Amino acid sequence: MVALSLCLWQNHLILTIMNAPLDGVQPITLGVGEQFTTTFTVSAYAAILLAMPILLYQLYAFVLPAFSPTERKVALPLLMMVPVLFIAGVVFGYYVVLPKAVDFLLAFNADEFNTQVRARDFYSFAALSLISIGILFQIPVAVLAVTRLGIVTPAQLRKNRGYAVLAIAIVAALLPGQDPVTMAISMAPLYVLFELSILLAVAFGHSAPSEPEPASAEGPD
Repeated sequence: MVALSLCLWQNHLILTIMNAPLDGVQPITLGVGEQFTTTFTVSAYAAILLAMPILLYQLYAFVLPAFSPTERKVALPLLMMVPVLFIAGVVFGYYVVLPKAVDFLLAFNADEFNTQVRARDFYSFAALSLISIGILFQIPVAVLAVTRLGIVTPAQLRKNRGYAVLAIAIVAALLPGQDPVTMAISMAPLYVLFELSILLAVAFGHSAPSEPEPASAEGPD
């Protein structure tokens, strides 16, 4: 509610920021009340983006008491990475993914259509894309968690790299844009994050404890 109040107060600034990827194209509204509902919706999306780092942190902190002391030692440092990675994903999405996706989609078969951008649809597309990319940038947190907890090893991640690429492609295809440009641009940083996560897992992960040697089978003298 605090974030929503702030965003409603600064709705003109938010609309200006959201319209920047359109490169001068002014979105249209249909109906008497759509200007009001669209402004409120954009402010709500902006409030979610603004509060999401805190919400993600609180989500992890909520389940933290259920962890064992060993698991808690692993999870606490990872909590610090959550807001930073989300903000990095949103920034990357806004400055790299969104402009390229908008340019491609607006130019596609432009000679065959009288293309106009409806404000409500564009803002939903833009906001959901940014939120999705921000959440997908949590990959290093997930990889470091499963490796430090001993669920998988960096060697296993390297061995199954092909499955990771397939999973990244599927996730990128599920982004709101659903076009090849958005998918390709989104896949690149996700794969880089995956490889970086393996390197971080090697550097900071703990190796699984070795199994004790079997006891001697010698009988009594």
